[in-house]
Amino acid sequence: MHPLDWTILLLTLFSIVAYGVWKTRNINTSQSYLQGDRDLPWWTIGLSVMATQASAITFLSTPGQAYNDGMRFLQFYFGLPIAMVVLCAFALPLYYKLNVYTAYEYLERRFDLRARSLTAILFLIQRGLAAGLTIYAPSIVLSELMGWSLDITILVMGIFVIFYTVSGGTKAVSVTQLHQMTIILVGMVVAVIIIVFRIPSDIGFNGAMDIAGQLGKLKVVDTDFSWNNRYNIWSGLIAGTFLFLSYFGADQSQVQRYLSGKSLAESRMGLLFNGIFKVPMQFMILFAGILVFVFYQFNKPPVHFNKANVLQLEASQYSDDYRQLNARYDSVFELKQTAVRTMLAATRNNDETLRDTARAQVQRLQKSAAGIQGEVDQLILKIDDKALVEDTDYVFLSFIMGYMPLGMIGLLLAIIFSAAWSSTSSELSALATTTVVDIYRRTAVKNRDDRHYLNASRWFTVLWGALALFFAYTASLFENLIQAVNIIGSLFYGAILGIFFVAFFMKKIGGRAVFYAALIAEAVVLLMFYLSGNVAKINGILADWASNSSEFFAASCTMAIWMVKAIGNVSYLWYNIFGCLLVMGIAWVLEKAKPERMG
Repeated sequence: MHPLDWTILLLTLFSIVAYGVWKTRNINTSQSYLQGDRDLPWWTIGLSVMATQASAITFLSTPGQAYNDGMRFLQFYFGLPIAMVVLCAFALPLYYKLNVYTAYEYLERRFDLRARSLTAILFLIQRGLAAGLTIYAPSIVLSELMGWSLDITILVMGIFVIFYTVSGGTKAVSVTQLHQMTIILVGMVVAVIIIVFRIPSDIGFNGAMDIAGQLGKLKVVDTDFSWNNRYNIWSGLIAGTFLFLSYFGADQSQVQRYLSGKSLAESRMGLLFNGIFKVPMQFMILFAGILVFVFYQFNKPPVHFNKANVLQLEASQYSDDYRQLNARYDSVFELKQTAVRTMLAATRNNDETLRDTARAQVQRLQKSAAGIQGEVDQLILKIDDKALVEDTDYVFLSFIMGYMPLGMIGLLLAIIFSAAWSSTSSELSALATTTVVDIYRRTAVKNRDDRHYLNASRWFTVLWGALALFFAYTASLFENLIQAVNIIGSLFYGAILGIFFVAFFMKKIGGRAVFYAALIAEAVVLLMFYLSGNVAKINGILADWASNSSEFFAASCTMAIWMVKAIGNVSYLWYNIFGCLLVMGIAWVLEKAKPERMG
C-alpha cells in the first residue's frame, strides 16, 4: 500500500481514538463508565445507533452479498422503520420512567429476578458470539495488508479494541461514533462515485444499470411468499420487524446507546433518525456491490478473491493445475464479456430476441465460471481441508486494494476499521454493563463501593474481549459474515423479545410462567436451526427405519420426514417471530393451567 494511504489510514484512526480517550479522561464512577452522563443530543444518538449496527462486516460482507445475489438483501431492513416507531411509543418511555441501566432491570420489576437473569444470559451468549465475528471481519483486512496470518491479526485487532473500550467505557464509544459514522457515510458516497467512473466509458452508468437489471441484480422486492426464502418482502416486513424490535429494544448494545440521551425526546428523535436513514445507507452499500459486479464484467476478476489462499496454491504441488484452471477462467471471461456487450447493444436497440439469446449465453458462461471457481476451491481444500474457500467477504476488499486511487484506499480502510472498533467496542461495553448490573452487582457481589464496581466493569470488559477473541477464531466456519451475524441474533432474539412482549402487553402473566416459556421456546428455536442443517441426514435415518418397520411405524416415520423437511426449510429470519409467539403462547397456557405448581 502507498505511503499516502498509510498516512491517511493511521492519521484518521489515531485522531478518532485520541479524541475518545481525551473526552473520557475524567471518568471515575461506574455510572459514567457504564451509562455515560446522559447528555447526548439526538443526532449523536442516531449516528451512534447506526454505527453500532454498521460493523466492518457491513462494509466487507454486504457488497459481496450484492455481488453474488443482487439487491434482495435490502428487504431484510424493510421492517426497521416500523420497529423504530413501536419502540419510541412503548419501550423508550418505560425505560426512561424507571431510570434503568439495562433493559433487563425492568424485567425484575415486572416479573422476578429469575426472568431478568435468564434474559440477560441469553443476551450475553448471543452478543458474545456476535462480538467474535466483528473482530474477525477487520482481521481479514489487516491480514491482507500486512501479509500476516489471520490468527495473528485476530489477536492484534482484539487486543486493540479491548484497550480502546476499557479506557473509556460507554461514553468513549458514543462520542467517537459520531465522527466514525461521519467518515463512514462520506467515504461510502465517494467510493460509489469512484466505482461509477471506473466502469468503461462506452458502457456508462445507464449501461451498467441495464446490465445489472438484465442479469437480475437490481431486483429489490420479491413478493413470492416462501418459508425457506431468506429475503422476500414478507420476511422483511414481518420477521424483520420482530428481529429489529428485539435488537433495538432488548439488546443492551443498542439500548445503552439511546439511554445516553439527554431526554426522552432526544432519544426518540435519535431512533427515528436511524429508522429513516438506515435503509438508504444499506441501499448505497449494496449498490456499491452491484457496481463492482458490473465492473468485473469488463475487467477480469480473480478466480478466487482470498489472496492468501491463492498464494498458498501457487506455491503448492497443485500450481500447474491452478494455472490451467486460471487459463480456462480467462477464456470464459473473454467470451462472457463479448456476450455482455452483445446483450447491452441489443437492449439499447430494443432487439428483444438477440437480447434474450445473449443473456442466456451470459448466464451459461456464468455457470461455467462458477464451476471453474469450484474446482479451484477443491484444490485449496486439498492443501488444507480446513481452509476458508468461501470468498464473498473478500470481493469488495479485493476491489479496493486493486482499483481504488491513491488516498481513497487509506480512507476506505479507515472506514472498515472505524466501523469495526465502533461496533465491537459497543458490544464489549454492553456485555460488561449487563454482566455487572444484571448479574454481578445484583446477585453475586452486593453492597460494595462504587470504585469496586468501576474496576469490575473494566475487568469484565477484558474478560468478554478475551471470549470474543475465542469466538473470532471460529468465524471461518460461516459461509458469509453478514448472514452469520443475523443468524446468531435470530437464534436468541425471538425468545428475548417474547419475554418483553409478555411484560408489556400480557399483564396477568407472572415470572414463573414466562421463565419456563422462554426456556421451551429457546429450545424449539435451536432445534429448528439444527434441523435446517441436517434435513437430509435425519430423513435418511428415518427412511431406513421406515423400510424395516411395521406399517404403522413406517407411516409415523413418513410423517416425521415431512415434518423435519417442513421445519428444516424455514428461513432463519422467521425464528424471531416463532420464538416470540412461542414464549407468549406457552406463558399464557402455563399461567392458565397450573401456575401454582410452577417453580
